Amino acid sequence: MTTLDWLTLLAYLAGIPALALVLAGTQTSAHAYLEGHGDLPWWALCLSLVATETSTLTLISVPGIAYGSGMVFVGLALGYLLGRGVVAWAFLPLYQQGRMLSAYDWLGQRFGPTLQQLASGTFLVTRLLAEAVRLFAGMLPLASILVALHLSVPAPVLLAAIMILTLAYTLQGGLRAVVWSDSIQFAVYFGGSLACATLLWRAAPPGTLGVLQAAGRFNLFTTHAPPFTSPFTPLAAIGGGAVLSLASHGTDQLMVQRVLAARSLRDARLALMGSAVGAGVLFSLLSFVGVLLWVHHGGVPAAQAGFTRTDAIFPAYITHDLPSGLRGLMLAAILAATMGSLSSTLSAMTGAVMGDFSALCRPLLRLTGTHQPERARLRLARGITVFWAAALVLCASLFAHAGQAAVLVGLSIAACGYGPMLGSYLTGMLLPRLRAQDLVPAFWLSLPAAVLGMLFIRPHGQPLAFAWLIAPGMAVLYVSALACHAIGRLRHTVRRNRSIS
Repeated sequence: MTTLDWLTLLAYLAGIPALALVLAGTQTSAHAYLEGHGDLPWWALCLSLVATETSTLTLISVPGIAYGSGMVFVGLALGYLLGRGVVAWAFLPLYQQGRMLSAYDWLGQRFGPTLQQLASGTFLVTRLLAEAVRLFAGMLPLASILVALHLSVPAPVLLAAIMILTLAYTLQGGLRAVVWSDSIQFAVYFGGSLACATLLWRAAPPGTLGVLQAAGRFNLFTTHAPPFTSPFTPLAAIGGGAVLSLASHGTDQLMVQRVLAARSLRDARLALMGSAVGAGVLFSLLSFVGVLLWVHHGGVPAAQAGFTRTDAIFPAYITHDLPSGLRGLMLAAILAATMGSLSSTLSAMTGAVMGDFSALCRPLLRLTGTHQPERARLRLARGITVFWAAALVLCASLFAHAGQAAVLVGLSIAACGYGPMLGSYLTGMLLPRLRAQDLVPAFWLSLPAAVLGMLFIRPHGQPLAFAWLIAPGMAVLYVSALACHAIGRLRHTVRRNRSIS
């Protein structure tokens, strides 16, 4: 790395925490720490949503997929837009009925605290595992780039250092700092990717667009794969992507926390729908980088170009082909993608604990001091944030020797949790006669069904595509809830007849 690269990277590392705290301010209450005063602009929430759902893996994997398959990730964004439209007009009005700290408050209002805590606990466990494997997998390309630049830093050490840097502004500024830093970090990696696309386009030979068109690199879908095993067929991308977006942005605290911080229902809808457009624009840019890298390497398959994994294509370009200064910017962009996902996860998990497990938090509050209750709550919230930070570093380090299959399993578990949670919301909205005693046992039954679906449902001998893993949990929950309701009505009828007789 050159001096200019170092200066660029260090300016980012020093500037992000400082700028985020200037924009957010130091929070002095738990309410502000967890909810951000409810006065954040919709466009900042929108950028924060995009930064939260993307990560280092997105930054490096989408160009690699586009290298071999074209613009298929853009087709997936069409499903995202459809799913978020349903969330914006069916789910958000429920969340705006009262001040909610957690996405699962509505389940508590509808079915009682048991189901609320069950859904929140599912979120915490699946998010811890999924985020841990995503973070460690995201550290691998960054560590590889540093090794190529003669800077050998073990990935767990690198992760711990980034965690400390992320905590520096998250603990002081709370959700406001997370949202503002996410917005800045999105601008960093979007700008860096745009610069790479510009350089690749300028270096491309004349007639590149025609070559790409003839090679089918602008196709939005794949048509030669089974619809339930590939995420990029028209049915999987639009249908499965819509279901995935409906679950993630309608029931996942990681995403719902942003729209709960909006000023109004209108702003929440603008942020949510804008995030679908923003994700589509980002996928388009990264996919364009990927197809231009295909041109850059002579239009040959990745193996012939010397790559055993497509994820290595974009990092290799960053390491060997970018000019001084821009290389440092792209390293900062990779850090930005990681930190954006990390800070959002910490804030969401803290909000879920404080909002859904308040009874468990009361003994801890007494330990932090009772003379100033709001300050005690703030100290507890910050302590919970540090706890989750340590848990994420520990869990991510456990995957240091895991293979690709373990990474895929870890990411798929998040979708398994989405099935029971989305099913709970839909049955609660569509079946008003259902009660907590119907849905709680159904939720318990649907969790193992979702995991078994991931492990054993294999159409055409292949595992289900990520988005379709939501379906088994939803189906089992719906059928089980109806069965529990029918059994309950039957018991009530039997008791009534006995009392009459």
